[in-house]
Amino acid sequence: MHFTSLPKPVWLSLATIVSLSPFASPMRLIESSSLNPCQTNSSFTATLFNVIFTPDNNSLAFNILGVSSISGYVTAEIDVIAYGYTAVKQTLDPCTSNLEGLCPMNTGQINIQSNIDIPSSVEKDIPSIAYGVPDLDGLVKVYIKNNVTGVSEACVEAQLSNGQTVDQKGVGWTTAVIAGLALLASAVTSGLGHSNTAAHVAANALSLFGFFQAQAIIGMTAVPLPPIVASWTQNFQWSLGIIRVGFLESICTWYQRATGGTPSTLLSTLNTESVEVQKRSLNLGKSIMRAAHALSKRTNASSTTTAAKVIIVSGIKRVGFRAKIETTNIFLTGIIFFMIFVFLTAVCVMLFKGFCEIAVKAGWFKGDKFEDFRTGWKIVLKGILFRLVLIGYPQICILCLWELTQKDSAAEIVLALFFFVSMSVALAWASLKVFRIAKRSVTMHKNPAYILYSDPSALNKWGFLYVQFRATAYYFIMPSLCYILIKALFIAFGQNSGITQAIALVVIEAGSLIGVSILRPWMDKKTNAFNISIAAINFINAIFLLVFTSVFNQPVGIPHLIPYSLILKITQGIVTGVMGVVFFVYNAAFALVLLLMVLVATCYAIFSKNPDTRYQPMRDDRGSFIKSQTNLNTELDALGVTARGDMAQKGFYGRDLDDDEDSYSSGSGKMGHDAAGVPLPPSTSNSNRNPNIREPPRSPIDPNMQYFPSDGTPRHGAPMYKNDNSSSRPGADMPLMGRQRDQSPYRPDTAGGYRQQNNTSPWQRGAGYDH
Repeated sequence: MHFTSLPKPVWLSLATIVSLSPFASPMRLIESSSLNPCQTNSSFTATLFNVIFTPDNNSLAFNILGVSSISGYVTAEIDVIAYGYTAVKQTLDPCTSNLEGLCPMNTGQINIQSNIDIPSSVEKDIPSIAYGVPDLDGLVKVYIKNNVTGVSEACVEAQLSNGQTVDQKGVGWTTAVIAGLALLASAVTSGLGHSNTAAHVAANALSLFGFFQAQAIIGMTAVPLPPIVASWTQNFQWSLGIIRVGFLESICTWYQRATGGTPSTLLSTLNTESVEVQKRSLNLGKSIMRAAHALSKRTNASSTTTAAKVIIVSGIKRVGFRAKIETTNIFLTGIIFFMIFVFLTAVCVMLFKGFCEIAVKAGWFKGDKFEDFRTGWKIVLKGILFRLVLIGYPQICILCLWELTQKDSAAEIVLALFFFVSMSVALAWASLKVFRIAKRSVTMHKNPAYILYSDPSALNKWGFLYVQFRATAYYFIMPSLCYILIKALFIAFGQNSGITQAIALVVIEAGSLIGVSILRPWMDKKTNAFNISIAAINFINAIFLLVFTSVFNQPVGIPHLIPYSLILKITQGIVTGVMGVVFFVYNAAFALVLLLMVLVATCYAIFSKNPDTRYQPMRDDRGSFIKSQTNLNTELDALGVTARGDMAQKGFYGRDLDDDEDSYSSGSGKMGHDAAGVPLPPSTSNSNRNPNIREPPRSPIDPNMQYFPSDGTPRHGAPMYKNDNSSSRPGADMPLMGRQRDQSPYRPDTAGGYRQQNNTSPWQRGAGYDH
């Protein structure tokens, strides 16, 4: 064939049609790598289609392999569509254009491979923006009509690309590093004793991670997405374990073969087969063509193959294909990366424990540094592993449930069931454990925070489920887990129906937004605002996703409604294309704001000497209940320990208050675990006398008064200190720990006391006795 004889309008169409898709390149180009049928029983199909136009040297290289069952004289109608708008519409007669082999067309195989020069005038007619805007949404459609009957015998379309994309590895690495640093900073600050800072940074980091996963989930839906949306969501697939590593893919393929499965060869056959990533413009083109020809209703399959082996991938398979992961390796890849993440974290914790011990013995830092961690590092490790399970739960739910529909091999199905069931049961059991502990604390102390935060073992083991919430919203982890599970069910089992997934996500996200806006369960106003804003963005994204499905289009099928329906579909296509760009803009801006907020909080937590000053004390007074071995050296600290029921004969981690037996949280009434059974320590406070005169310390408690039952009966009343003898003592109805010194009827305020009145010891804020 001689293509140099094509008229200028045809060259313009051909150069423009190859104008948009996601393969980043520093040079200017317009390319297309897939030619697909867009009509039922199309008489022309292509198994291979690669066309690249480079304006810098005005050359067009193409490699086309197809099969035609058309014979006779035909006319080609060419439509170039950008963002739903038909930018170019051209009719071509192969005979008048001197296209040998197409005038007339003959049945059989067509093989075209060449590199030709393009007139420089054609390049000038293409706007420069076409080479720079990332992920331009465009395609070319060619209808081949019989000159005699006027009937369309074939329809083919090609997605277009300019080589620019928002799917960049740098974005994924940056988001992953910032999220990881935030989690690391929260762990370090917690070990240093800054529990308030650690709770805030950890809560924000988990919310940020959840937002990344929500973005990735949108890319996993079977909805035909605009190219820029598909590319943007691809940046966050690492949060669901979709990360390509060459040797791991080989391991996955070997494991699947060894267990009786058949690995897919989609990536290895790209040179001989045409693979189309499902996009919004593909479905739009089909809809327009059906409207014009009144064809039957189309169905959206997650992966379909024509007679010419043109494969369309969507949903989870689309994500894997864009990540260059074979579709049968997606599940194992996600599982392997989760296990690697858990293993490396456990190793790092153990190495840090060994480093701390060596550093203390070598005198690199003081012995009280990370003392709580060094004493109970095993319990801390359990808590960290539980937190990792919570972070990876969306990933495990989606991939494991989806694997049940794919059935790649019997062993993989067993793995999917094992991981899903074990992690779901573990999180459900831990949530029920927290619920029981909090209920027991409310029954005994009228405050759920009392036991949840006073026992270091319970706090380190189960705290990942409730520290981000206020004490009275300890239960909110249960609806949070249900929210994750329900979303995973629709994503995994709804891969054949993008409309079902979109409607379900709208309902789920709307319920989530309403719930968090009313309950506001997080620890303070800033954290609530942080998470409510994320819920609002997720809801808006779900609405956009529903629009991308084209579910609001006018149904087609009645002939006299075809023109109106066609206009409506074209309008819908333009709106959808513009909404794809808007989706990217506001999500990118919001993600940037979240990243900066978390990064600032992380840096402040790491480099500030006292990061707790940045945050207000929690209203649930959790700081009054959190114990530490290293801060019990003053009178008020000792009184707080006594009031809370500490036992001197048991170590810091030796007493697990969340155990069901043999603990005061279980209501067994053992004196060794009850505050009533522990005598108050003597005061170490001095009077206004000369400090050189040594006298026995005076207790602030009148020894002649009986404040505790003398019969040894345990006291399980409310935290307010009050008894029957209160009438004989002024101010007896005041809280024991919250009362100022000048309210004591037995000794005046002293200037030489061990603590000043305005000292901000956590025990002065009350150990739960101010309720």
